[in-house]
Amino acid sequence: MNFDPESQKLTPDFFQDNVIKVAKSLLGKIFVKRDENTLLAGKIVEVEAYDGVDDEACHCYRGMTERNKVMFMPGGRLYVYFTYGAHFCCNVVTGKEGFGAAVLLRGIEPVEGSDIMAYNRYGVKDIDKKKTINLTNGPGKICRAFGIDRAHNGIDLTGNKIYILNSALAEEKDILVSERIGIKKSVELPWRFYLNNNFVSKK
Repeated sequence: MNFDPESQKLTPDFFQDNVIKVAKSLLGKIFVKRDENTLLAGKIVEVEAYDGVDDEACHCYRGMTERNKVMFMPGGRLYVYFTYGAHFCCNVVTGKEGFGAAVLLRGIEPVEGSDIMAYNRYGVKDIDKKKTINLTNGPGKICRAFGIDRAHNGIDLTGNKIYILNSALAEEKDILVSERIGIKKSVELPWRFYLNNNFVSKK
């Protein structure tokens, strides 16, 4: 696959849309992180949508803070936060400026640079099948494998460092839906979307 950012990179219009629509449309797209000497890429297979208007689980439900201000930027930024004192999680900001919504990346299937992801997670490049499946099947695991931390908060996803490449749109019949995981508020919202894939965090 051609990972050149100019070949099929998603444009601002893609991100500046309804968070549910963007969440579903991200499934099957290719998430890319390009450093000076490395390129890491994977297919997005699981996401969760968060909308600050009616969603009490959303970080920006009660308004803008220093922590969540990236969520109020125009869609197409990466929102990175630290949780449980242990893990970074990354989100794709959606919608127009000032709105406050984002899509949490929960599961990614590695397609390029899996040996580097393995080293980032386990300290070794050669791993068995069990560790391979466990490599990026969760939001904290994704950030550790891709080397994403607070320094990447607010990065422009239409730039050339971290970006998302277009691919065939997942068909509606192939998108599975459930309530979101690990939250205590607005738990009834069916805003977790995923594909039938080994790298989904929870079937």
